[in-house]
Amino acid sequence: MHAVRVDGIEVAYDRVGQGPPLVLAHGAMTDARLWRAQVADLADEFTVIAWDEPGSGRSADVSPSFVLADYARCLAAVVEDVGLGPAHVVGVGWGGTVVLELYRHHAGLVRTLVLVDTYAGWKGSLPPAEVRARVEGAERMLDVPDEEFAPTMPGLFAGRPPAEAVRMLSLMSADTRRGSMRTELTIMAEADQRDLLPRIEVPTLLLWGELDTRSPVEQVARPLLEAIPRATLVVLPGIGHLSNVEAPETFNRTVREFCHALS
Repeated sequence: MHAVRVDGIEVAYDRVGQGPPLVLAHGAMTDARLWRAQVADLADEFTVIAWDEPGSGRSADVSPSFVLADYARCLAAVVEDVGLGPAHVVGVGWGGTVVLELYRHHAGLVRTLVLVDTYAGWKGSLPPAEVRARVEGAERMLDVPDEEFAPTMPGLFAGRPPAEAVRMLSLMSADTRRGSMRTELTIMAEADQRDLLPRIEVPTLLLWGELDTRSPVEQVARPLLEAIPRATLVVLPGIGHLSNVEAPETFNRTVREFCHALS
């Protein structure tokens, strides 16, 4: 494990392999373990960096006043700590929103963007009624007694999830911190990054599960494709929201080919 301190917050990350830096930002209620299949496969050609964002995994807690730019600043510190220059940066779900904010404030650290089943913030990608429903559902989850707190997120997979994936997600869910989840929820519900999209100048891969019900292709991915000047959309047939877990071989091959084409 590696770590960097940002304003007193210790941010942990894994670093494996050699080659151009490939930074992986996980989604809500997960941590670096979400990327096991990518770390194992892509480290032959890349320096793969998988962080535990502040408030998750091995990283320190955050205050309720933490904002999206603070997450981006911490991720920037990880990229700088690795010291290999601008990185291919991948973000899934909430992690994609963090990665977009990284580009807003630290564009010089980003070589390419890979946005996976993500959003330009919930406010920037979803109808108001859907945002309200998600917030209300999460609040109900957060309000249960400690002994009943077991955060889950429906609609992660299109088909029957692999047994190992279920076990891994259960472990990460058990480690979810209530305060961190509330902070993420508050930020995500209000985030609207549509103003940023036309100003993204780096090559951008939109990698989407065809059957993603949490960030549907037509509702979320295609508006991103239209707004980001150098974006390409690749849709993985028959796959849901966590495409890196549900179809790791196809996912890894697509990321590898995208990064190779721009090397």
